[in-house]
Amino acid sequence: MSGFRGSGSRADRADVERRLATATRGAELLDRKQRILQRAIEGLQEKADSTRKAWTEQAAAAALWLQRSAGLDGEDRINASVPADTAVAEVQWGGAMGISYPEGARCVLPAASPTGGSSALAFTAAAHRTALDAAIAAASAARALLLVSEELETTRTRQRAVENRWIPLLQEQLDEIKRKVAEQELEESLRLRWSAGLI
Repeated sequence: MSGFRGSGSRADRADVERRLATATRGAELLDRKQRILQRAIEGLQEKADSTRKAWTEQAAAAALWLQRSAGLDGEDRINASVPADTAVAEVQWGGAMGISYPEGARCVLPAASPTGGSSALAFTAAAHRTALDAAIAAASAARALLLVSEELETTRTRQRAVENRWIPLLQEQLDEIKRKVAEQELEESLRLRWSAGLI
């Protein structure tokens, strides 16, 4: 048996029917949330792919310019051109369906230091700034995709629990209550007929 311990009254039946209706509605809402999250993931996947591609391309360009600059300017001049301040990532948070995730990000870069070297060093600095900005955008998009994907998996797990455990348990309890109520009604009917001398 499902573990139902009620008396089998009409009040018990109404309570379990209410809980069953709530569980059924919950499963429907979780299914709807899954579909919304799946659509969101498709868009986020596309954004993650495009930002990762842009970052890979920018990083390759920055590495190429660094190699050129190293040959023309040397390591000391490259190190001297590094800004004193650090770059800061600013993430714009948003969300949907009760979850928060990055909707975008940008890199606040320090003022460029005068290079004093070859034009290759200036191109190297610019390429690295562009690559850093692309890396932050790619990281933001990847994080958004991860968070929404995790929420989708959690939602699927909850829906399976409701549909495969909770609803069947409540249905079993409701069936047992209906059986008990029917037995009680039959006993009452027999008792009334017996007291009326009809049996």
